[in-house]
Formats: sequence, C-alpha cells, structure tokens
Amino acid sequence: MNMLEVFVSSLEEFQPDLVVISGLHMMEGQSKEFQKKRLLEVVTSISDIPTGVPVHLELASMTNRELMSSIVHQQVFPAVASLGLNEQELLFLSQSASGPHSSLSSWNGVPDVGVVSDILFWILKEHGRSESRASDLTRIHFHTLAYHILATVDGHWANQLAAVAAGARVAGTQACATETIDTRRVSLRAPREFTTSRSEAGSRVVLNPSEPVVEWHRDGVSFHFTPVLVCQDPVRTVGLGDAISAEGLFYSEAHPQH
Repeated sequence: MNMLEVFVSSLEEFQPDLVVISGLHMMEGQSKEFQKKRLLEVVTSISDIPTGVPVHLELASMTNRELMSSIVHQQVFPAVASLGLNEQELLFLSQSASGPHSSLSSWNGVPDVGVVSDILFWILKEHGRSESRASDLTRIHFHTLAYHILATVDGHWANQLAAVAAGARVAGTQACATETIDTRRVSLRAPREFTTSRSEAGSRVVLNPSEPVVEWHRDGVSFHFTPVLVCQDPVRTVGLGDAISAEGLFYSEAHPQH
C-alpha cells in the first residue's frame, strides 16, 4: 500500500490508495450545531472518495462524551474502513457509547489485554461490517505503550502479523530516534501472560519470545497481539500514534470491498 502525504484541493486531482482522517478532537469546545455540521461534512467528504479506497480514522484524546458519541453513531464510524486509537481513547469511546467495561474510570498501569480485547470486539460487532449492517469498518489498530493489538473482521484484511509487528517496531525506533531497535535503550513492559477476554471465557496466553506475535479468534474477528520494545529515554514522541498506524497500514493488505 503506497503512502504519500500531500495537499490537494480536490480528490479528483489524484487517485489515492488510502485516505487518513484525523483532527476530529479539534471540534471540542465548539457549539453542538458546529460539531454536527462538521461531522456531516466529514461524512460527505468520505462519500466523495472513490469506491474501493479504504479510509482510516485516527482518533485523538477527547473529553466531550457527547462529541465522541456523535462520531460513533452519526455515520462516521460506518463510513471508515479502519480505526487507530490508544488506551485513553478506547476507554473514553466505550464510556461515551455505553460499551463494555464502561464503568472503569481509568486504567491501572498497563491496560488489561482482556478488557481491551472486549472493547475492540464490541466496536467491530456493534459498528463494524456484517451481513445485516452496511458499514465499512473492519479494522482497528490499538496501541498502548507496552503492546499493540490489531483487530480485523475476517475476510477483509491480510498480512496482519507483519502489520502489527511493523507498528511495534516503529514505536521503538521513532521514540528513541534510531533507525533500528537499540536493545541497550529499550525494555519489555508487556504482560508475560494474559487472558484474551474478561467478559467471556477467554484463553490464557503465555508469551513466547521466539514468536512474540500472538493470534486468536472470536466470532468472526481476528486479533493479533504484539509486545513493544519500549524506549527507556524517549526523545521523539510527538506524532508517534500516527506513525504506528501509518506503518501498520503500509504493511496491511486490504481486500477489495464489494
């Protein structure tokens, strides 16, 4: 998937392989009427994108639950194929839309993998593509400091193992400002073992250092988990979430949507 950041006044001027949307958090503090109008403009703009071009939405930190709920329910989620977010955005999304584990006020240390997995599954099952729902959402790239999870609806994406591993690699290199992982400057903070779900009988997983990417499946959704080699003294963290999602998308293979 070729990726290029460029400004154009109209989508008719070029034929992108992928469109990335970000900055919706900047609508916070505006009136409800302004927010509603901007969200409608976003949906309209997405509808103007050529058929078959996947759209990725990168979320950012928000404090307005009503705005987040509108993004989830007012056709923004169903209009995008892919979503990128971190642990704060994931929990806030669940709290705003009455999702699983929404009574949790905040994370305590490293986010519990089972809880994260439950929320990702809920998003794709409640707002993703299915036989009864006309939605394009089939992919979520979750990133937190210690680990990443790529969740995909079966049949729509390929090469997930390479994609989630690539995102984890760039997290370590960009934060340390190095071209390759410097083992002297990174540490492993991911849980050595975890449960894949907290709302149902999940599997118990013990990490294997020789095969660090773990895969599991749940009712038509595939999960790929990878630990992250965390930079101990980060020097460059601005835009890290965007870099992680971009690298994962670069290695992803989107199946044609019909």
